[in-house]
Amino acid sequence: MDNRSYCLISPCRDEAEFLERTLISVIAQTIRPSLWVIVDDGSTDVTPQILATYAGQHDFIRVIRCDDRGRRSVGPGVVEAFYRGHATIDPAAFAYIGKLDMDLELPPGYFQSLIERMEADPRLGTCSGKPYFHHPRTGELTSELCGDEMSVGMTKFYRSACFEQIGGLARHVMWDGIDCHQCRMLGWKARSFNEQALRFLHLRPMGSSEGGILRGRMRHGRGQHYMGTGPAYMAASVMFRMLHPPLIVGGLAMGLGYIRAALARQPRYENEAFRRFLRQYQWNCLFHGKLRATTAAETEHQRDWQPQMPSGKVAI
Repeated sequence: MDNRSYCLISPCRDEAEFLERTLISVIAQTIRPSLWVIVDDGSTDVTPQILATYAGQHDFIRVIRCDDRGRRSVGPGVVEAFYRGHATIDPAAFAYIGKLDMDLELPPGYFQSLIERMEADPRLGTCSGKPYFHHPRTGELTSELCGDEMSVGMTKFYRSACFEQIGGLARHVMWDGIDCHQCRMLGWKARSFNEQALRFLHLRPMGSSEGGILRGRMRHGRGQHYMGTGPAYMAASVMFRMLHPPLIVGGLAMGLGYIRAALARQPRYENEAFRRFLRQYQWNCLFHGKLRATTAAETEHQRDWQPQMPSGKVAI
């Protein structure tokens, strides 16, 4: 196996507006994927035709066509589509596994830069760059304000051993938070980097792909409840989001989603050890800041780090 081999898996649905910009930016990478599995989750626009054209031109692109589910489905629907693609590959054949959305424009050295960072730190289990978008009123390039201690959901890049050890992706809307906390609990590290070579353009505002931004914020709050986030930490998150677009209402929508889920006693992530770890980590974030809390968790759980795949293969 090539030490820099990686497989991308991309769930998509009705992405004709942005699709070609993502395709072109991945094809232009200084280190291309060994395999790129694109799962068309029942598109009703011209997405299938665009994918067929590019797959015909590039033999590392494989397209899987799924039946139309009748609507876009974020969270568990995206994970389900991801696993339809994952089922067609041999994970042990790749040093890295990536989940990539099809509404992104990546700089040409994006994946090479991630691989170099993971080569420099064997405990780095998942990482990403930072998403930016063009502000709808001013047109200015604006950060989506993602913490350094998380890899971002629209472009997840995992060391294969880490992906297997954390059990892959949870089939719920908060899968992209659970994975990073699982990494820390098992002694791995999760990061996102803000260097120029790793800043990418998110062509659709985060959380707006199903029902608009406010509905997306409510969905995020519901997901935080599922993950196990405590009320104090959620309150702090709500106040933080109220200060950023959409001002006030975005944070309130997050809080409403969380409160509704709590009052309805909706189920929570079933791993009790994970939820205890998460609550302790969040309290440390509130009292000491995310940087100190993350460093402390990584130091404490270094003893739990196992660089092997479950099969015994050593992580690269």
